[in-house]
Amino acid sequence: MRFTLRQLECLVAIGAAGSIAGAAKNLSLSASAVTGSLNELEKIFNTQLTIRRKAHGVQLTPAGSYVLSQARNLIEGAEDLELMASGVGEVLRGRVKIGCYSSLAPTVLTELLDVYGQLHPQVQLDFYAGTQQRINEMLLAGELDLALVYDFSLDAGLERTKLFSTEPSLVLPAGHALAGEQKVALAELVAEPMILLDVPPSREHTEMVFKAAGLTPWIRYRTTDFEVTRSMVGRGMGYAILVQRPASDLTYEGRRLVTKRIHPAVRRVGVSMVYGAGVRLSLAAVAMRDLAVQIHAL
Repeated sequence: MRFTLRQLECLVAIGAAGSIAGAAKNLSLSASAVTGSLNELEKIFNTQLTIRRKAHGVQLTPAGSYVLSQARNLIEGAEDLELMASGVGEVLRGRVKIGCYSSLAPTVLTELLDVYGQLHPQVQLDFYAGTQQRINEMLLAGELDLALVYDFSLDAGLERTKLFSTEPSLVLPAGHALAGEQKVALAELVAEPMILLDVPPSREHTEMVFKAAGLTPWIRYRTTDFEVTRSMVGRGMGYAILVQRPASDLTYEGRRLVTKRIHPAVRRVGVSMVYGAGVRLSLAAVAMRDLAVQIHAL
């Protein structure tokens, strides 16, 4: 092996900072040392890894992006090896950054972070909650180690560990005429205004549910926030179909909701822990994945 871990660290730092100067600052090295490491790597691999433009920073070439992803794995593996060889392998250290689809975060992610933090206090935890599309992008770019997402519309470049599945439900205001029913058919509501959680994959899933029933909903409002959707339902502005159900049936305003099963039953939606295909997870990330299975898998 002709390259060194320090050279790989320089490449990873350049990718994160977007410039030689930024990478040098983050590594506490001189800009010439970082440039020299990058030049050596390009010479060793006999390929251009970056495009360097004055005042415009550094952009990775396709080859550079590939080498960067592999470099991260090698560096993390070396760190794991160092910890185990030094006799402190029982105490996990390092950093794990986990993503989570926004509506899952309050009920699934928080418990996982809490328990993991108690078990492995030396691991630095960071998280990102947002859209599933953005989470897919961040995983493939190496910006996240793991993510909790709905098992729906996932990128082919991701591997998954299934945790559990949940059944989509109708959410109605407490005073709705059908609030006393155990199950409600979509046909009974299709003429009423609907509030659509207009965020993928929730949007696509709701569309699929109605298409399977041969119905077209009257979408009166579109939101991009789970709790805003619930608050609008609580005010009687329409009904909604939601996959995630909080422990409380109260909205932020204190208005009561009722949750009803859909008749006939619709397909359950899986929740999975996902990570980049072929990516070697660090020991800390593996512990996170295994804990998620322990807590949530059915």
